[in-house]
Amino acid sequence: MKTVLKILVSGLLILLTANGISQEQVQASQEEQQPSGDPVYITMTTTHWSDDPEVDFSDWLDTEKEYFEKVTSKNELILNSGVYTHYFTPDNSEVILVNVYRTWEDIEKANEKNQELVEKAWPDEAKRKEFFDKQSKYYSAQHRDEIYQSMDFSIPPPKNTSSTPRIIYVRSSELAMDGKGSPDKFKEYYEKITKNSKNLKGYYTHRHLWGSNSREMNEVFIFDKLADIEAFFDEEQDLVETNWTDEKEREDFMMEMGKLFTGKHGDYIYRTVPELIKSNQ
Repeated sequence: MKTVLKILVSGLLILLTANGISQEQVQASQEEQQPSGDPVYITMTTTHWSDDPEVDFSDWLDTEKEYFEKVTSKNELILNSGVYTHYFTPDNSEVILVNVYRTWEDIEKANEKNQELVEKAWPDEAKRKEFFDKQSKYYSAQHRDEIYQSMDFSIPPPKNTSSTPRIIYVRSSELAMDGKGSPDKFKEYYEKITKNSKNLKGYYTHRHLWGSNSREMNEVFIFDKLADIEAFFDEEQDLVETNWTDEKEREDFMMEMGKLFTGKHGDYIYRTVPELIKSNQ
């Protein structure tokens, strides 16, 4: 029965920990929370490394650090920002670019501010073109854009003062959106299980706002190292057994919470680029 429980926990409950929430419950994450309690807006661009064998990637980080220091870090409309690279995903060319904004309007305003900062940092048009030609060579022309809205369930991570990348485990799930299931069950699970994990460094949740899949809801687990993910799964199983000691009650709880989702999900693991993080991750 322990094996069945582990399957249910790792294959279902982790899926549930971010995604069984009604629209009315979508609010700001604790770290990014605004005084008004409104949600923040997250843009996510999935781009890809260039497959041109002639491209020299040895100066990629220096180039991106220059842009980060001259533009992103100085744009007060960008609350948080990060670059995440493939670790265990279906596509090893993936590079994820994430920005967080206070309001929907700030997304456009921040782009305008970026342009101002770019012109200030590279006032000479020829040198500006030279820099951006260099920057763009690292990436293919293919990319995908999504916008998400933050949710109320989070564990803000402590600031990473190390140069060692953190591990980002993303569970992307689909809401059933059929009125079945109880969001209160998810909240109970979050309070009893997720918040009590000693292996998690951080945890965020967000749901679709603009993009290709209106059912999409994601949870982001932050770890110091890859092995912590398996330790977290084991810990989660133990916490579930401790909080629902009756086997029938435990199974009923998980099945009821599972009604919130279609059962379809994807798992992705990325690494942070510490030098390109604007926040306390």
